[in-house]
Amino acid sequence: MKLNKWTVGLAAVGLVSMASVARAEEKESMLQTALSSTTLSGYVDTSAQWNFGTGNANLPPYKFGGASKADGFNLNLIQLRIERPLDEAEWAAGYRVDLWAGPDANTLDTLSSTSTGYAADFAIRQAYIALRMPVGNGIDWKLGVFDSIIGYESVEDPSNPNYTRSYGHSLEPQTHTGILASYRLSDALSVSAGIANTTGSSINSRAQDGSADTITGGPFAPALAKAGIFAASDVTGTTIAGSNPRSESYKAYMGSVALTAPDNMSFLSGSTIYAGIVHGYNNSVFGLGVGDVSDNYYLGATLATPVAGLRVGFAFDYLDLGRATFDSENSFDANAWSVAGYASFQATEKLSFHARLEYLKTELSGIIGDEPFTSNQKILAATATAQYDLWKNVLTRVEFRWDHSLSGDDLFGGNTFGEPDMKNAFMLAANVIYKF
Repeated sequence: MKLNKWTVGLAAVGLVSMASVARAEEKESMLQTALSSTTLSGYVDTSAQWNFGTGNANLPPYKFGGASKADGFNLNLIQLRIERPLDEAEWAAGYRVDLWAGPDANTLDTLSSTSTGYAADFAIRQAYIALRMPVGNGIDWKLGVFDSIIGYESVEDPSNPNYTRSYGHSLEPQTHTGILASYRLSDALSVSAGIANTTGSSINSRAQDGSADTITGGPFAPALAKAGIFAASDVTGTTIAGSNPRSESYKAYMGSVALTAPDNMSFLSGSTIYAGIVHGYNNSVFGLGVGDVSDNYYLGATLATPVAGLRVGFAFDYLDLGRATFDSENSFDANAWSVAGYASFQATEKLSFHARLEYLKTELSGIIGDEPFTSNQKILAATATAQYDLWKNVLTRVEFRWDHSLSGDDLFGGNTFGEPDMKNAFMLAANVIYKF
């Protein structure tokens, strides 16, 4: 044990004891050991976006988009991650905390069920304890708040091939409060299963919690009236009671399976097929305070190809809300589904190209986004992205997106609170992310 001269001097005159100094040094060493395994990382996400034409009252309603990002410069998000990952020990333990600050944090909507405040550009994306049990090949556990187990795209922007999100991603749950177990049966096969309070992202939400909302205007009012859910004269000021709350013991359940191609499968080596299901109660399936049971089904794949640097993928998302009940006289079958194809090509070490083509069909207004469509709408969306990493630790990309109405209705455009007046929506954006 090495002591500085001031410590030795204090001990010599009896002001401190060598035993207490030794204990202090030991505690400091234990703290330093714990902190040495903790990592700090994150990113700062910015963008500039131009939406062609005039009128942004009815933009394509994919998540993390909307009128607030149109035709201007944006700070999207700051993520801070504090993590102690699991090591190789049989009884390993760790933790992870992902904190979000910025406008995109409001879209994540993890505000706890006990909060009385409003969204304030802050969210806890993930906060969980990680544990490993030496059973078989080892069971890994997450306890707390964690990302949903299904989806081709990540809630984390730099991990996605495109800047904008797909409609399929918008249909999926985002985070859960609960427990998740993951187990690798072999190098080719892994499974996961979990239990959560609800399928919604609100932290500590409960299936028995009632919910209600009063419509006072905004984009939902004309959409609900146009869909025939309420008469136009009855929309403003209407209170929608939370439908079908469940018992105190009612929980959400989820499971997934991933199949990875082994090394002996030639160019297909490393390709993955993934399937998952999430079932449970969502306190606000329409963003209107209307609660009901929901089922999410997902099937996706990422495939290597014989062409060097080229990977392709597909994703199928189906959201089934069963019979959505608004009041004693209004209930509707509600579901939406999306199928998307992806292609990514790494042209050089720094230059890559990414494309996505997607088809969406919705059966009821308000299923996705903050600007709901009327019922039975069909959309085709094409996205092209070029990425060039010029600076170290910086992701830079340019993206063009086209959304087209296939149902014959005008779905886009229009001034504030106005009716849509276009069948096409075009967008050009630049995205710059610094990762640390």
